[in-house]
Amino acid sequence: MTNSKLFSDSKKVIPSGVNSPVRYFEPYPFFTKKSDGAYIWDENNKKYIDFCNGYGALLLGHRRKEIIQAVSKQLAKGTLYCTPTKLETELSKLIIKNFSSIDKVRLMNTGGEATMTAIRLARGFTKKKKIIKFEGCYHGAHDSVLVKAGSGSAHQGISVSDGGLDEVSKNTLVVQYNNSEDLEQTIRKNKDVAGVIIEPILANMGLILPENNFLADVRKITQENNIPLIFDEVVTGFRVSTGGAQKHFGIKPDITTLAKALSNGFTISAVGGRKEIMDLLSPGGKVYQASTFAGNPISVSAAISSIKTLNKIKNKLYSKLEKYNLRFTRALDDMATDMKIPHQINSAASMFQIFFTNKPVVDYQTSMNANAKRFKKMFSSLLKNGIFIAPSQFEVVFFSDAHTQNDLNKTLDAYETALKSVKN
Repeated sequence: MTNSKLFSDSKKVIPSGVNSPVRYFEPYPFFTKKSDGAYIWDENNKKYIDFCNGYGALLLGHRRKEIIQAVSKQLAKGTLYCTPTKLETELSKLIIKNFSSIDKVRLMNTGGEATMTAIRLARGFTKKKKIIKFEGCYHGAHDSVLVKAGSGSAHQGISVSDGGLDEVSKNTLVVQYNNSEDLEQTIRKNKDVAGVIIEPILANMGLILPENNFLADVRKITQENNIPLIFDEVVTGFRVSTGGAQKHFGIKPDITTLAKALSNGFTISAVGGRKEIMDLLSPGGKVYQASTFAGNPISVSAAISSIKTLNKIKNKLYSKLEKYNLRFTRALDDMATDMKIPHQINSAASMFQIFFTNKPVVDYQTSMNANAKRFKKMFSSLLKNGIFIAPSQFEVVFFSDAHTQNDLNKTLDAYETALKSVKN
């Protein structure tokens, strides 16, 4: 059955034919049948080199042996108990060992659930209402943070979602990324700020890096005003380093959210932070959070195996992926420059994105001003030639441990063809 027919069928029973907006692209998405290592195959057996990588989750590649073995072993024992397990304690200790800012951690299921809980904790701790977020940062699809967000909402041109409550979004204050003065002024004007939430590296408006001292300034400002700082490391946790972006930049937040690379493709997330904040969670405290599937032994087994594997190979892994990224983006930059295509390439660790603009991309507005039509044309060409990146300008290209130099060479050739199509 063709992808076109599969999509036609899916639209009859699934709104817009997809279960997440970022999965849609024109004229229709392909339907995946299987994956392995750095590759995925669609239902027509076309093979793609995967640089979407579960939007950053698959740092170790698809079907990583150690993780599949750990999950298979647990499957023989059961999938869901809804009672505490030793595995949950083991995973929590591993997270705490890797993140010096975390004293205690609670496991849950999705990044959105984690950020929602982090915000609730900040409000419960301070007894205040307002949350400050940064323009273009994406923290999930719940009302408190779905205001001028990135990722799929930016791709779809949705600034504030229909169905969201004004009385909720009015307590969300939005400031400019890479502008600490805007943050300081906003706090000065509002005495009811419960917390500040930020992606330390903005990975949902393409890739946008914090400018020199920006994160340090954010930490200083929040500390001076006794405001909890939440680092949303759903994307960057374990991907930038085993201690996330906070270890890389030397910043210690009060609350951290983790997901994606935490388990290399299994459904799990976590909220961790200072003891006095985390102890507010029920049943010991009065900040309520609960979930049937939180800490389920399948996902927890995957996460334990993932972290242990990362800790074992970290000295080689992160340096290798950084070298891949550096060589790749330099070559891509040379190609685009030789073709006289206006462009900017932002890169960090094992992530990058190319923007079609002649101005540096440092925040939400400069990202939005990039030529999205050119990006779409490039994406279509790459896909035709067996390279799968996220279909939105406002996402990121991710390298994984499964990629080989041969994969990168093939991908560079495909990018050269794609850039020629953009130029014409």
